[in-house]
Amino acid sequence: MNIMAINGSPRKNNNTATLLGKTLEGAQANGAETELVHLYDLNYKGCTSCFACKRKEGKSYGKCAWRDDLTPILQKIEQADAIIMGSPIYLCDVTGQMHAFLERLVFPYLTYTEAHKSIFGRTIKTGFIYTMNVTAQRMEERGFRPTLSWIEAYLQNTFGHCEALFAYDTYQFDNYDKYVVTIFDEQLKAQVRDTQFPKDCDSAFTMGQRFAEKAL
Repeated sequence: MNIMAINGSPRKNNNTATLLGKTLEGAQANGAETELVHLYDLNYKGCTSCFACKRKEGKSYGKCAWRDDLTPILQKIEQADAIIMGSPIYLCDVTGQMHAFLERLVFPYLTYTEAHKSIFGRTIKTGFIYTMNVTAQRMEERGFRPTLSWIEAYLQNTFGHCEALFAYDTYQFDNYDKYVVTIFDEQLKAQVRDTQFPKDCDSAFTMGQRFAEKAL
């Protein structure tokens, strides 16, 4: 069992990376081999609309033809048993690096046929972890959910399975006194960090355990 985690945050040791690490710990506890990829370490672009992945009898049909640092990651995913992605929310959506990754990951497998039938060829487990410094209520009020649900829908359609984990009201700065921040209460943020975030970590660990169980 091979499980990959994809970190779409520029930070390697903060909320998103921590939760992804917990999923891999859970997977390892069930005997899986794991790998964590930090997208911000890689030099790549999003989809360039070359359509080589759609060309009839083309050598890149169903595969991304562009060659850059993302190419070996996409090749590994072809053989993976599960993928867990994570991103903080920037401007009501996942980070630019994560969005570019998703374009390159999903588009080659989706055909321009009825219901955008996938040609990935098998079903694997995929998961998405979202971290954000707003509450669940604010997420709904600001309309984050419809945007994010499309990500899950594409992953579900492409790979046959997707589940999501949300971490709300996360602690953003090491020291709030150093920044101009008037809309957040640091004490309340610290309370969430100390009481809720450990529960989020437990949920991530459990996700990893489930993903390391036998294939769907």
